[in-house]
Amino acid sequence: MLTRRTALKLLAGSAFGLTAAGHQVLAAPPAITPVDLRGAIDAAEEGLIPGASDNQSKRFQQILDKAARRAMPVYLPPGTYTVSNIELPDGTRLVGAAGASRLIYGGDGHLLRAENATRIEISDIAIDGANRWLADYTEALLSLRSIGDLFLDNCEILGSRKNAVKLERCGGRIERCRIAGAADTAIYAIESTGLSISGNRIEDCGNGGILVHRWTKGPDNSMITGNRIARIGASDGGTGEHGNGINLFRADNAMVINNHVSDCAFSAIRANSSSNAQISGNQCLASGETAIYAEFSFEGAIVSGNVIDGAANGIIVCNFNEGGRMAAVTGNIVRNLSLTGPYVHDGAGFGFGIAVEADTVVSDNVIENAPKWGMMLGWGPYLRNVIASGNVIRTAPIGLYVTVVEESGSALITGNLFDDTPNGAIIGYRWNDKATGELLDDAGDYAHLTISGNRVV
Repeated sequence: MLTRRTALKLLAGSAFGLTAAGHQVLAAPPAITPVDLRGAIDAAEEGLIPGASDNQSKRFQQILDKAARRAMPVYLPPGTYTVSNIELPDGTRLVGAAGASRLIYGGDGHLLRAENATRIEISDIAIDGANRWLADYTEALLSLRSIGDLFLDNCEILGSRKNAVKLERCGGRIERCRIAGAADTAIYAIESTGLSISGNRIEDCGNGGILVHRWTKGPDNSMITGNRIARIGASDGGTGEHGNGINLFRADNAMVINNHVSDCAFSAIRANSSSNAQISGNQCLASGETAIYAEFSFEGAIVSGNVIDGAANGIIVCNFNEGGRMAAVTGNIVRNLSLTGPYVHDGAGFGFGIAVEADTVVSDNVIENAPKWGMMLGWGPYLRNVIASGNVIRTAPIGLYVTVVEESGSALITGNLFDDTPNGAIIGYRWNDKATGELLDDAGDYAHLTISGNRVV
């Protein structure tokens, strides 16, 4: 198979000829250019002018339509191109020179949009919204609906007055992109069909980093891996609907793995009503509220191997009252928590390391510097089938909170190590009120508790 690389080698080897006397002479330069080897339409050769001050939307649209009809890619040479209201046809393949080919939004509507396409590919393009107004009918600089296979690779998407990328019912991949300065969110994906979001750099967005949502709860199967997310605000306020680095909502069977998330106004990772979520191997630094949340009506969550340093609360797996249950919280490091959160809390408050409620194993975690409770089992009557074992809890006023409210379900607390917990290692509570003395080795009259083998050092 003749590839671009082998073709260039052949051209280089044929650049010299021999005279009758056997001397080498420089042959004429090859007629084929690297762009021709790609089989691409060169946008400049089709009349698009780099750096032109006027809006070139009409010409750019014609080039994309022509290339799609011929099943050819469009090559956008280095330079800036001001365009608006571009409709990406099915089969669009747009490629540029990374860091040098720039589409600048000219205003008066939208920038790039596509709907009901089998395949759209955009790579090595900078897309700049220039913080210009976007029309009410569009929610992003790049707005895509019902795209079977989307491939967005190695692009920059900057300066959106709304979302940077908005997807509805799309599959495919978003990878190796830098997205910054969106007034709302970087990537907002709804009703995805096996979307992969990996290796992106996302920063300085007003309300969210990566949002994977569904209108109705069901299988989503998205994979969010290896992204670096920083400085996510909550411009629209609230108590957790905004301000999250990664947010799943009603999206079942999603994986959030090996991401680096820092400086989010609320959670680094928040899974709301999302069953079978796997949240593993993430770095969660300087979260304004709870670093990792699995909440509301979910069944099944794995929260494992994460590092949390700096948050109001560390990990919360909760809302048994809404059907939230079944989790494994294992092998996490949680430290340096705060009593202060971004709003006035009307429940348990802030300052604890790990909290769980129903059908959950919480084991082999290390919690340090929790200013309220190291670990919290249950809330009021909402406790069922919890095992807390093999955890190390140190430097917390109270090591482990366990609910002793009537109708609480069973909990097994065994083999945990407590260090520097001056107000008690294991204490029973009724909601926010302390109800027992030390329960380190004896559950007393609380038949729903089994406590043994724990140690204070």
